[in-house]
Amino acid sequence: MFKPLDPVPGVPYVRSMEPERNETYERIPWETLEEKKPDRQWMMMAVAGAVVLGALAYSFMSNRPAPVPVPSTLAAPVAETTRVAPPVPSAAAQPVAITAPVVTAEADLYAVHPERVIDRAVAHAEWFVAEYLTMDGTEEGRAALTGLLPAGVPMPAAADGTRVFVEWVRASAVEEIGQLVYRVTVLARSLAAGSNEEYQRQAPLQVEVDVSVAGDAPQVVMAPRLSPAQPGPTHQLALVTVPGEVGAAALQQSGGLEVVGGLQTPDGGWQVVVLAATPDGVTRPVSVPIPAS
Repeated sequence: MFKPLDPVPGVPYVRSMEPERNETYERIPWETLEEKKPDRQWMMMAVAGAVVLGALAYSFMSNRPAPVPVPSTLAAPVAETTRVAPPVPSAAAQPVAITAPVVTAEADLYAVHPERVIDRAVAHAEWFVAEYLTMDGTEEGRAALTGLLPAGVPMPAAADGTRVFVEWVRASAVEEIGQLVYRVTVLARSLAAGSNEEYQRQAPLQVEVDVSVAGDAPQVVMAPRLSPAQPGPTHQLALVTVPGEVGAAALQQSGGLEVVGGLQTPDGGWQVVVLAATPDGVTRPVSVPIPAS
């Protein structure tokens, strides 16, 4: 058996070939042989788009507003809890600070603001005098005075049917007599009436009240001292005769009836005293200012 490529004995080997073709080209088509590359125009457009997007992103990030800080009240409890939790033994020292003498702390505070403590003492003294002089026979009045009088001091007593109402009270002087203890002088006037009698105005009283403001609330620490109120010396006013036109202007301005006199002011004007009827029908001396002409 013979292989396909082995020559067959006695048979000449003939190579079968097609007629050779001759092709002629005017030019070599290199474009068909070169590897196709992406279009240069699309590449440039892609690069330009990336640059624009990057610029927009940078502009957006740089113009963003600053972040709003979280309110400290939200974070405060967490931070405070983590700090306070470890030192548990320090709680034993807190009672010492809380039970420290309150009087000393208030004294220091009042030393910085003396008017504040004086105002408290004056207000309490005026309230006490109004309740102390009032006699209306009511349980409310007795209860109010009981809460203001020092313990151990008896309540005021009067005959049946006696009624006393306070017309006015006013503090006139304050004196410090001890640590946070003040003696307040109060002037007061009242109306009193017996059973089936009309009210009559009483002479003004001077009431001295000792008030302590060392505690949480002012307290009267002693029974009050009473004495008749004495007016001070009167001021001597040397009135002079005023010019006619000045007196006429004062009468016209006040509706007065008579010119008493006057004093000339440093700027050339006048203070004129005239007798004039007041709305209650009483004729009283009043002062009328007349400016310089």
